[in-house]
Amino acid sequence: MGEKSDERWKGKAVVELADTNGEVAWSVIEDFCNIHKWMSLDTCYQQEGSLGKPGLIRYCASTIVDDVEKTPTLKWVKEKLLAIDPVERCLSYEVIENNMGFKFYVATLKVLSREEGGCKIEWGFVCDPMEGWSVEGLESYVESSLQIIKKNIQLAYNTP
Repeated sequence: MGEKSDERWKGKAVVELADTNGEVAWSVIEDFCNIHKWMSLDTCYQQEGSLGKPGLIRYCASTIVDDVEKTPTLKWVKEKLLAIDPVERCLSYEVIENNMGFKFYVATLKVLSREEGGCKIEWGFVCDPMEGWSVEGLESYVESSLQIIKKNIQLAYNTP
């Protein structure tokens, strides 16, 4: 559950993939510029830097339709890969530009093995408070994004 500390929000979401090997899940997470294949994004592509290396910058965008006025709005973000460790199966990135209200946002994604088999994916974040959001709302968004990634991994790799 999210918490407020020193004005920064912190949160974490976790999904378990009981029948998915950690290496399979990591292959999805480490493919930093193709995350749109696994979650609800219209596009994601490399803008600068080298694939798989810190400093890589990706651009991600989606068109969101307003619930009330039914008008489409393009929401976009540029994210910079800060660290990536294929041995520990984790990466960190920061939001460097966006039109979504992020002033400071750093996320860390980890793929961890489960003792009983399979793996779990953790997505933790630290950010400045965002106007129109709560830490619980942002954490819920991260959780739902992870659930979509989980579902798509299971569909792609035929695991229940």
